[in-house]
Amino acid sequence: MSHQILKLLSLAVACLYVTGCQTYKKQSSKAIGHWNSGQIDLAVTEFAKQAEKNHDTKDHIVWHMEHATALRANDQIVESTLAFEKAEVKIDEYEAKAKVSISREAGATMSNQANLPYKGRAYDKIMLNTYKALNYWEQGEYEKVRTEIFRAYRRQQDAVEENKKAIEKAQQEEKESKEAEKIEKARENEQFAATLDGMDQSLAHLKPYGDYVNPFTVFVDGLFFQHQPADRADLERARKSFENLKTFSPENTYVESEIAQIEQKMEGANLEPTTYVIFETGSAPSRDQIRIDIPIIIAKVSYVGAAFPKLKFHDNFHRHLKVQAGGQTAETLIVASMDTIVGNAFRKELPVIITKTMISTIVKAAAAYAINEGVGNGMAGLISKIGTAVAQAAVNIADLRTWTTLPKEFQYCRVVTPVDGNIRVSTPDGLHTVDVPVLEGSSNIIYVRSVNQTSPIIVNHFNLL
Repeated sequence: MSHQILKLLSLAVACLYVTGCQTYKKQSSKAIGHWNSGQIDLAVTEFAKQAEKNHDTKDHIVWHMEHATALRANDQIVESTLAFEKAEVKIDEYEAKAKVSISREAGATMSNQANLPYKGRAYDKIMLNTYKALNYWEQGEYEKVRTEIFRAYRRQQDAVEENKKAIEKAQQEEKESKEAEKIEKARENEQFAATLDGMDQSLAHLKPYGDYVNPFTVFVDGLFFQHQPADRADLERARKSFENLKTFSPENTYVESEIAQIEQKMEGANLEPTTYVIFETGSAPSRDQIRIDIPIIIAKVSYVGAAFPKLKFHDNFHRHLKVQAGGQTAETLIVASMDTIVGNAFRKELPVIITKTMISTIVKAAAAYAINEGVGNGMAGLISKIGTAVAQAAVNIADLRTWTTLPKEFQYCRVVTPVDGNIRVSTPDGLHTVDVPVLEGSSNIIYVRSVNQTSPIIVNHFNLL
């Protein structure tokens, strides 16, 4: 018996090393450090290493999305598109499977959800296709832009049904669990219920956009079909997109100008050359881990700790960008908040997270109690209790994987393209300024990325037509 206990203890320690010390958050810290300091080329290199290392692992998708975003910021557009495609191929593979692997789900019950494949959240997929659309637009491959925009909208529609099925599946798993009675009693505990309600209420301040709607995708749709219409129907689509955008971002006064221009274009007018400055600022929410005691009754055990994810919002960002062109001065205004998009998606995901975590935690606690009771007291019992405690600590971690290189906000402004072709973009404090030369008489997109208030701004630009 002592040999079995020592084997258990060794296995637990090994599990702690592999699972507890190798979380995605820790693995990505070096690359994110480069990203946050504005060393984009170094971030590209580090993300590339991790994407290659994890090409055939459960984390394939998230690493390739991170790599693709860094490449895009580094103006490596072709390479960025290829990296996004690697992520999308795997996403499509998962979506094509009719059933989730039973063996993987069972393994996650005895370990944690971080051990399941990262299949991409709904907003990941929508942003992936939106970024691909922008990449193809910059490359002048307009038919591919259309395809990616249509895919982004299809993913938005699919997300509603997928979330409904995920909740129903989690509820069925709870119902069929051997520990269903303990789970139900835990849910009835007033203190526990209040704690869970607090997790949801912490996100109550976020404004609604509608189910899985990303207003930035709506903006890209409107802008593309405004400037690359194949027929009048495309212009109607563009107008509809900007009208929808008004409901999501009513404070953005530039949207009315887009609608007016589209209506003039529908009447056959030639429009003056316009330069659009798109501003990605800050960092989207990341995930932290919190411990919540789940009330259960297993002999003398009243509570067992469970690890849940929570969103961490980042407020180190520039509130707008200043744009100077031909005597004009403008400021970017918000189009979409990733805080809102990610936060609302997290709220929809929370019932599934809670249910799966409760099932996993209580099953593991019951199994640990059974092992310890089987061993008895004395030295063997002590070693058993240490071993099961270490094993539970090792697997009691939340899934913290998330697309960390997304911005906090998408903003934009529009200016008439100046005759001298010189446009200056600068941060509100004036510490980061870049002069951007554009072609006289042309319509353009100037794309600016700012990770935080201390890192330099990254500026790329291309001709709309």
